[in-house]
This record gives sequence, C-alpha cells and structure tokens, in this order.
Amino acid sequence: MVERNKWKSLALGVMIAVVAFFVVNLGVFPGDLKAREEAQVTTEKSAYEYIKLFTDTLSLVQKNYVEDVEIKKLVYGSIKGMLADLDPHSSFMPPEMFKEMQVETTGSFGGLGIEITIRDGVLTVVSPIEDTPAYRAGVEAGDRIIKINDELSKDLTLMEAVKKMRGPKNTEITISILRDGLNSLLDITIIRDVIKVVSVKNRMLTDSIAYVRLAQFQSRTYADLNRKMKELKKDNSISGLVLDLRNNPGGLLQQAVKVSDYFLKSGLIVYTDGRISKQNMRYQAYDDGTEGDYPIVVLVNGGSASASEIVAGALQDHKRALVMGTPSFGKGSVQTIVPLEDGSAVRLTTSLYYTPSGRSIQAKGIEPDIIVDAGEVVRKREKGLMHSIKEKDLKGHFENGNGTGVKKSEGAQPSKPESKTEKALEKTPKSKVKGLNKATDWRSDIQLVRAVELLQGWQVFKELGAQR
Repeated sequence: MVERNKWKSLALGVMIAVVAFFVVNLGVFPGDLKAREEAQVTTEKSAYEYIKLFTDTLSLVQKNYVEDVEIKKLVYGSIKGMLADLDPHSSFMPPEMFKEMQVETTGSFGGLGIEITIRDGVLTVVSPIEDTPAYRAGVEAGDRIIKINDELSKDLTLMEAVKKMRGPKNTEITISILRDGLNSLLDITIIRDVIKVVSVKNRMLTDSIAYVRLAQFQSRTYADLNRKMKELKKDNSISGLVLDLRNNPGGLLQQAVKVSDYFLKSGLIVYTDGRISKQNMRYQAYDDGTEGDYPIVVLVNGGSASASEIVAGALQDHKRALVMGTPSFGKGSVQTIVPLEDGSAVRLTTSLYYTPSGRSIQAKGIEPDIIVDAGEVVRKREKGLMHSIKEKDLKGHFENGNGTGVKKSEGAQPSKPESKTEKALEKTPKSKVKGLNKATDWRSDIQLVRAVELLQGWQVFKELGAQR
C-alpha cells in the first residue's frame, strides 16, 4: 500500500511539473497548445492521460525491470527520446554536455574539430573545422562515421558520439568512415588536441583584392572580423573582397547578424517565424560602421550551414554580394537553449528563419548566383554535379514552404544503413590514412580563383566606364 501511494505521489508530481513547465516557459496550458496545433482535430485522450501513460510505464520499469534502475537515468532517457523524435536538431544535454557546449561557443574545447549530425541513423560529418586535427587528417564533409575506436556508432546519440570523440590532448582515436567514391572502409587515426578555433582569417590575394575566411560564428567573430579588416586596410587599398563561408557549420545567430550588418547600410537581415509570437524576431542593419562599398564575392558549399547561410542570404538579397560555389546545407531552423534546474539543458527548435526577400532556406539552402564546382562554371545545377549531405537528407527535417510556412517531413525511411555498413565490414579491406595534406596555395583552389577573376573583371569594367 505504501509502495502504491509512493508511485501515485510520484505520478502526480511529474504531472504537476509538466503543467508548470508549459505555463512558466510557454505561457499556455497543454490544452491551449493542442488547440493551436490541431484546431480541427479532436483527440480521444487528453494530455493528462498521456502523461499518466508515461508515469505508469515509469512505475512498471521501476518495479519489474530485471535490475534496479536509477530514476534519473529513466527520466533522462525519456527526455532524450522525446526530443530526438522531434527533428534532427532538438536534443537533451545532460549537465556535462551543457558545460561542453558553453565552452565550445567560446572557441576552445578538446577533441577532433568536426561538426556532425545523424543521417538515417548514421553518424555523418557536416563539416571539418579548419586547422583542427580532423581537418588536417583528411576528414571530409559527407563522411559517414561507422566506428569510433572499433565500436559501431549506429546506436549512439549525437551527444554520446561527441562525448566519445572528445578527450584529453595528445590521446589517439581512430574513426572508421565510409566515403562516396571509395570501395573500402577508411580508418583515419587522429591525435586529439585542444581545439582553439580561429574564427577569422585574412590575407591579400592580389594588390587590391582581400580575402577573409570565417570558419565558425563564435562569441568574438564580429570583433575579430572588424580587427582583421582594419589590418588589411592599413597597408592596402581594397577594390574587392572574397568572403569565404565554405564549410562554415554556423554558430551564434547574433554574430551572423552583426557580420551581415558590417557589410550592409540598412534593411532587414533575417527574420524568424515561430509558433509562439515571442519567437518571431526581425534583425535590421544600420549604417553605423558599415564596411566599404567595394564588390564582394561570397563563397559557399554544402558544408555552409545555419549562420553562414544567414549571412550569404542577406548579402545576396540586398545585392551587396554575388554568391558563388555550390548550394549550401539548408539548415533554416533556430534552436533555443533552455537551461534546467539540475544543470542540464534542452536544445529545442523554436522557429525558422527567412532571408530579407522572404525565402526560407530550410532543406533547400542558398542557391549560388554562379555555381562553381570541380573546375566547372555552370549557370544551373546539373543532376549529379554535386553530392554531399544536406539538411533535406536528414530524417524528420522540416520541408521548405517557399516563404509560406513549412510542414514537417515524414523523413526518408531508413534504408537499413547498417546492412550497407555490415557488407562493407565483411567484404572490403581497410586502408590506413595517417594524414592527407591540404593545398596551401590559393591558386590551386578553383572556386577562389574564379572569385578573384570575377572581381578583377569587375574592376576592369568599372575603369572602362569611368574613361567613357
């Protein structure tokens, strides 16, 4: 009897906590949310009945599971599953993961230096971060990580995979990957290091054409950009700029807004649209501190995601820059970090963002004005020209609504990727890669060469026009 009363009290406590969360954080009751989402649909069971179903299951596991299970583990696992079922970018962060995330946004953390996601149940690289151990070892966007130190990764959550790949400086880790175009499973051995991401790099490509590379949007990116541009202008007269956002996985929204504002005199930069009015934001550009009026070419590719797409889309819509490269990743959703009482946090997709002209880039990406890939310049994307992992490939992503709103994708049903993995493990030999060097001469970068040629031609035509 005491045991039964104990679980009734626990169930009541959980129900009260859930209702309190809705009221405090969202300003509405569960019934109000349901009415907004499904105004035309009547449900057979109330939200409270489903909460009771959860507490009944919790009680069942506690009483009958073969081993004693800590209540914290059960609740954490339930929250992880609930958020993972929403979309590819919502997740639960236990206290230690939340602390790591906070450190990461400052630009210094221990590990390999890659941005990862899960595609059809397979751990997949979105982009390696420049000048990190993974980048120098030859990890590429689109690589599917099958094993981490000989342990299959297919059952790991995103946060669990991150935790396994991070570790003390100078420790060794081997990841086994499947890469398009290769017939064997590739083992890449990497020495962990403290990842100190330099978010902004600069140099002069010619006497008057400047180059700025943004590797990630961190808390100091705008300040670093401002400083780097002043360094370039101190000894040079700039007639054109290449802004390189390739393989930039994104980062802080506010930093993307500040970088866009840096190059724009006025107008809308980006706006967000969520289900709750307080999630709807509009970010404007102001003339104060605007940098130059020279032409800009923005370089993007399939590894350009989130915040980098905001910048490219804003400069493109305002005719401030010409976008060149290949279509970007297409992550047009905004995640809000909500800290919880025990030090953990929820990363929740709360809105979608749109470019100034009203374009949603969700699952579509930024389409370059000029596509440049593998040494070819084309005016439209030919079938099969580019192949990389995009937002639209992720199960449960939101579909693009072309500015009229979005709908939730059913998601491509997993085509048993583990079977492909198992075949690769059984039938293909393994090759060892200790390090693949990246070319340092910018003239070997065909996209960069095309950007410089365009800016040089721009200057020539401007001078010809002035002479007439």
